[in-house]
Amino acid sequence: MMIRILPIVGLLLLIPLIAMQLTNEVNWSFFDFIIMGGMLTITGLLIGIILKKVNNSKNRRILIVTIVIIFFLIWAELAVGLFGTPFAGD
Repeated sequence: MMIRILPIVGLLLLIPLIAMQLTNEVNWSFFDFIIMGGMLTITGLLIGIILKKVNNSKNRRILIVTIVIIFFLIWAELAVGLFGTPFAGD
Protein backbone atom coordinates (compact mmCIF):
# COMPACT_ATOMS: atom_id res chain seq x y z
CA MET A 1 0.00 0.00 0.00
CA MET A 2 2.84 2.42 0.84
CA ILE A 3 4.38 1.75 -2.57
CA ARG A 4 1.35 3.38 -4.19
CA ILE A 5 0.82 6.16 -1.66
CA LEU A 6 4.32 7.65 -1.40
CA PRO A 7 4.76 8.47 -5.13
CA ILE A 8 1.35 10.17 -5.14
CA VAL A 9 2.30 12.19 -2.04
CA GLY A 10 5.57 13.15 -3.72
CA LEU A 11 3.78 14.29 -6.87
CA LEU A 12 1.29 16.33 -4.86
CA LEU A 13 4.12 18.01 -2.95
CA LEU A 14 5.73 18.98 -6.26
CA ILE A 15 2.81 21.35 -6.91
CA PRO A 16 3.74 23.91 -4.20
CA LEU A 17 7.45 23.34 -4.86
CA ILE A 18 7.03 24.29 -8.53
CA ALA A 19 4.67 27.15 -7.62
CA MET A 20 7.34 28.55 -5.30
CA GLN A 21 9.70 28.78 -8.26
CA LEU A 22 7.16 30.61 -10.41
CA THR A 23 5.59 33.09 -7.99
CA ASN A 24 6.18 34.80 -4.65
CA GLU A 25 2.59 34.04 -3.60
CA VAL A 26 3.53 30.53 -2.45
CA ASN A 27 6.02 30.54 0.41
CA TRP A 28 6.35 27.12 2.08
CA SER A 29 9.08 26.26 4.56
CA PHE A 30 10.70 22.85 4.93
CA PHE A 31 8.44 22.30 7.96
CA ASP A 32 5.36 22.97 5.79
CA PHE A 33 6.43 20.25 3.37
CA ILE A 34 7.02 17.80 6.24
CA ILE A 35 3.61 18.49 7.80
CA MET A 36 1.75 18.24 4.49
CA GLY A 37 3.64 15.09 3.53
CA GLY A 38 2.65 13.51 6.82
CA MET A 39 -0.97 14.58 6.47
CA LEU A 40 -1.19 13.26 2.92
CA THR A 41 0.47 9.98 3.85
CA ILE A 42 -1.80 9.39 6.84
CA THR A 43 -4.88 10.29 4.81
CA GLY A 44 -3.83 7.92 2.03
CA LEU A 45 -3.14 5.11 4.48
CA LEU A 46 -6.51 5.57 6.20
CA ILE A 47 -8.35 5.53 2.88
CA GLY A 48 -6.41 2.43 1.85
CA ILE A 49 -7.34 0.66 5.07
CA ILE A 50 -10.99 1.58 4.60
CA LEU A 51 -10.98 0.33 1.02
CA LYS A 52 -9.47 -2.96 2.17
CA LYS A 53 -11.47 -3.59 5.37
CA VAL A 54 -14.94 -2.10 4.83
CA ASN A 55 -17.13 -4.18 2.54
CA ASN A 56 -20.34 -2.14 2.55
CA SER A 57 -19.98 0.48 -0.19
CA LYS A 58 -22.26 2.99 1.56
CA ASN A 59 -20.22 2.83 4.78
CA ARG A 60 -17.01 2.96 2.74
CA ARG A 61 -18.11 6.17 1.02
CA ILE A 62 -19.21 7.77 4.30
CA LEU A 63 -15.88 6.96 5.99
CA ILE A 64 -13.78 8.19 3.05
CA VAL A 65 -15.75 11.44 2.78
CA THR A 66 -15.37 11.94 6.55
CA ILE A 67 -11.60 11.43 6.35
CA VAL A 68 -11.28 13.84 3.41
CA ILE A 69 -13.37 16.48 5.20
CA ILE A 70 -11.21 16.15 8.33
CA PHE A 71 -8.09 16.46 6.15
CA PHE A 72 -9.36 19.68 4.56
CA LEU A 73 -10.42 21.14 7.93
CA ILE A 74 -6.98 20.49 9.43
CA TRP A 75 -5.33 21.90 6.31
CA ALA A 76 -7.48 25.04 6.45
CA GLU A 77 -6.74 25.50 10.16
CA LEU A 78 -3.01 25.17 9.65
CA ALA A 79 -3.06 27.47 6.62
CA VAL A 80 -5.31 30.35 7.68
CA GLY A 81 -6.65 29.68 11.17
CA LEU A 82 -10.21 28.65 10.42
CA PHE A 83 -10.97 27.95 14.08
CA GLY A 84 -8.41 30.21 15.76
CA THR A 85 -6.39 27.51 17.53
CA PRO A 86 -2.76 28.08 18.57
CA PHE A 87 -1.72 26.04 15.50
CA ALA A 88 -3.30 28.54 13.11
CA GLY A 89 -1.22 29.83 10.26
CA ASP A 90 -0.77 33.44 9.34
